[in-house]
Amino acid sequence: MPRSFIAIDFPERAVNRLQDIAFGLPSAVWVPAHQYHLTLRFLKDIEDSVFEDIQHILSDVRSESFHLDLKSVGHFPLRGNPEVLWVGVASNESLSRLNRKLESGLKRAGIEPDGRKFHPHVTLARLKQGALRHVGDFEVQHSLFKVSDIPVEEFHLYSSRLTPEGALHTVEASYSLDGILQGSDEEDVSGEAERVA
Repeated sequence: MPRSFIAIDFPERAVNRLQDIAFGLPSAVWVPAHQYHLTLRFLKDIEDSVFEDIQHILSDVRSESFHLDLKSVGHFPLRGNPEVLWVGVASNESLSRLNRKLESGLKRAGIEPDGRKFHPHVTLARLKQGALRHVGDFEVQHSLFKVSDIPVEEFHLYSSRLTPEGALHTVEASYSLDGILQGSDEEDVSGEAERVA
């Protein structure tokens, strides 16, 4: 089985806002807009039998629907030459609870704990050597970036295959969260003043 990961996708409104700032940084290889996602758990390469177990376990995960906010821009690693440019996620207990439930389920499938602190983010670009002197300016320029009230009503199990054209992500299964969210996913006018592009 190829590399796999569990992730949340974004509505068109959020994708468009992310794409609005995805330019103007030398040494950046921008992630295609259709690949924007928030990784809940990266699973690496797993055997087919374990993959089937994971599919069943994820179907038993019960967690509530919620909204999240994308907020600010940063990079990994924090020290040394930057390799990844990301948009962060505002603190969200419902998201953290979902992550904990996923970790608990995966442990029952024999998947070792991640070992790293959960740092929810959306990868915006991969950075080439020499990006350090430009990243700071980019982050300052977009420090007020925010997309509010993004609805999260499901998560997905993806497989990922490397091709000559880049990574190919495929949804292998989708899982609905509990409850019906109130409100709509219309463009938040308040965020317009915070957009720097």
